[in-house]
This record gives sequence, C-alpha cells and structure tokens, in this order.
Amino acid sequence: MKKIQVDVAIIGTGTAGMGAYREARKHTNSIALIEGASYGTTCARVGCMPSKLLIAAAESAHHAKHSEQFGVNITKVEINGKAVLERVRKERDRFVGFVVEDVEGFDASHKIKGYAKFKDMHTIVVGEHTEITAKRIVIATGSRPFIPEILAGASDRLLVNDDIFELEDLPQSVFVAGTGVIGLELGQALSRLGVDVTMVARGDSIAGIVDEDIRAYATETFKSEFDVQLKAKIETVVRTEVGVEIQFKNEAGECISKTFDYVLAATGRIPNTDRLDIEKTGLKLTARGVPEYDAETMQTSLPHIFIAGDASNELPLLHEAADEGRIAGRNAGAYPLVEKGHRRAALGIVFSDPQIASVGRRANELASTSYVVGEVSFEGQGRSRVMAKNKGILKVYAEKLTGELLGAEMFGPAAEHIGHLLSWAVQQRLTVDEILAMPFYHPVIEEGVRTAFRDAKTKLAEELDQHETVGSVA
Repeated sequence: MKKIQVDVAIIGTGTAGMGAYREARKHTNSIALIEGASYGTTCARVGCMPSKLLIAAAESAHHAKHSEQFGVNITKVEINGKAVLERVRKERDRFVGFVVEDVEGFDASHKIKGYAKFKDMHTIVVGEHTEITAKRIVIATGSRPFIPEILAGASDRLLVNDDIFELEDLPQSVFVAGTGVIGLELGQALSRLGVDVTMVARGDSIAGIVDEDIRAYATETFKSEFDVQLKAKIETVVRTEVGVEIQFKNEAGECISKTFDYVLAATGRIPNTDRLDIEKTGLKLTARGVPEYDAETMQTSLPHIFIAGDASNELPLLHEAADEGRIAGRNAGAYPLVEKGHRRAALGIVFSDPQIASVGRRANELASTSYVVGEVSFEGQGRSRVMAKNKGILKVYAEKLTGELLGAEMFGPAAEHIGHLLSWAVQQRLTVDEILAMPFYHPVIEEGVRTAFRDAKTKLAEELDQHETVGSVA
C-alpha cells in the first residue's frame, strides 16, 4: 500500500470539497483531494439543475393547458415524455461537464480516487491502495437519499430523485413518499406533465413551511391540483406484475389501495459520514452520528478536523455548502490560524408553483423575541392578478423595539426573487422604515412586499402607542 503525508486531506469533491480545495491551495501545495464516486456535484448531477429542467417543462405544459383565462385557446397539448427527459439529461450533462472541467483543472498529483475510511484521527485509508497521514482534514462527503425500510417492497420500481432523470419516458403513475422540498418539486412537476401522482406524508408538514396560516394555504392549493395525503400511514408496499401496489391509511383512517408504476422515495437525505469509520477519530458526535462543529469556523471537536456541506446535516443548500467549504478549506490551510468565516442571512427557496421562500429567522425561531408580523395576501395584488398568479401569503417579522427586519416566510408568486430582496435586507439589518424608503415600481409583484411592510409599520406604531400609554399611566 502506498503511504503519503500531506498538510491537508479533503474528502469529497462536491460543492463544499471543491471550495475547500481552492482555499486550502492558497496556503499549501501539500494536499490530497479524495473522491470515491464520480466527479460532479449533487446539485449539477442529480439535484437542483435537473429538477429545475423538469420543472421548466412542467410549467410550459401547465401554462399551455390554462391559457384560456387569457382568451388564448390551445385546443390540444401533447407532452412527449421521451423528449422532456432527453432535454433534461442533455442540459444536465452540460452543467455536470462544467463541474468536471473544474476538477480536471486541479493539480493531478493532488487527486486520489477511492472511498476513504479513517484509521485514526490523522490517518485515512483510500480503497486498498493508499494510506494518507494528514496534518489537517476536511470532511466534505455530502449526503445520499434516505429510504425507509417499508419502501423496499417496491423492489426495482423504487426510485430516488437521482433515478427520475434516467427514465427513458415519463411513467403513467408515481407514488411519492414525502412532502419535503424534493417530493413537492418533483411530484408537482410530474403531475403537470400528465403523470398520475399521489403524494403521502406521515405528518402535516409541507416543504418545511413553519407558519401555520401559510402552511394551510399552501396545502389546500396543492391539494386542489393533485392528490396530497397528509397525516397518512403507509401499510404495505408490494411489487406486482404490473407495478407496485400500495396500501395506506389517510388522515380519516380510511384504507386506500392503489397500484402505481413507480414509488419515489422523497423522505430526506442522510450524511455520508457513517461510511467513514468516523468513530476511529475520537470526534464528538451528535445523536445523528454527525461530528459536532462550530458553524462559524467549521471546526470540529478535534481542532485539526473540519467539516463542510451536506456532511454536516444542517443546511443541504449549494450556497451554504460553498460558503462552508471556503471557510473549512481556508482554516485547514492556514491552521493553526483559525478565523470565523462570513455567514450569510438564511435563505431557502422551493421551486413549486406557487413558490415558497424562507428568509432569516422564522416564527419558530423568534420565541424569545418581541416582534410584529406584517402580512399581505396576493389574491388581490395587482400585478399578480394580471398574470393570474394571485395566490399566496407573505409574512415579514420585525423587531418591536428597533423595527429591524428579522425574517420572513412566503408562499406566492416570484418568491425566488422576493426572497433574495428580503434576505439582502435581513443581512443589511434594515428597518421597516428603511425598506419602505426604497423604490417600488408600478405595477410589480414587489408592491405586495410594500403592503406587508406598511402593515408591519402600522403594528409597530400601535405597539409604540400602547407602550407610551402604559408609561404615562404608570
């Protein structure tokens, strides 16, 4: 077995691993970059890019089917499933190609292929061919889909999001287990492309929406479009000659039995750290078996080991993985000089229709804070009605004492764009008054944002009046 010594070993070449490598190289040329699977990030290969390509096709079909409300009649909409998936793969491969080119541009002497396992806190064995002793280590091993045991009954008809894009044609029917981001995005897209979709979840959560009013509104909206069953329990999953027969109980306790072409497991992701023999390092682990770490430095309980990206099991988002990779790589390269990294305001977007956005702190994170809620419904909002996209709610959260924007949650039109504007405002720590002083064009959806902040301003003024009244009485 070949034995080498390096300053920094980086396990994984996804978004976080690539970012860590670039930063570490600024400090040392003694690096081992380890990859067991194919080069190419989760986002480009099986995540955000191919799913958005499928969603784009679904949106095109949906608009064509509902054009009559504008006085435009399209007599027949034909969906060529093979052509849809062919474009998805073609464009997906293009995106993956750019990532692979980046990795191919890395120093060949740094790259080591094979699956890594820890021998001890400084030693990594790659496959059966290389033993690496590293002064510092960055764990950036990503995550994989979680598949509940009961779904194994689907056998060869069980899919995860990785598999959807490899189908040669669109199926007739799909059972989607899970109403998280992946399940909702893919399930709605398949439904709009003519696939019979039933989506089931054990709880009442949908796409991680926290606010009860927004969650209820979103749930009813999606239920009006395709079959969504919340608070349901899957009883049996059996592979038959014609597909997969599934029996489940719905919220009312009724037993439903139906056969589907495929089952899509959209039940979350788990970090790949469990494949590293990580217990041999002596790292402190969470209840989920993931290393404890400092979110500002990405440093674990062992000062020379850092973690980044989906491996940390916190925020499986590309921009977060990129930031974490840069922080971990810089600190691993510059060690023992370890600095806090720049962390951005929280921003999450779901590309459903209507879209979902969460910004900064949400209601469940504000329990110890005094705040007001500014709200707007998009049902009567001008630009939204013009486009027949007038569904949704936006809530913004502002601190009572200062008026500072703390966070927001939205289900509605153009949430991907409005979410960005609000996240910038949160990061800049803008107040309600400062936001209202910004330009708002007419007619645009952002006028609805202004309405929400006007509502917040009114409530802040009411709180101030009450405070002054109480003070004068006292």
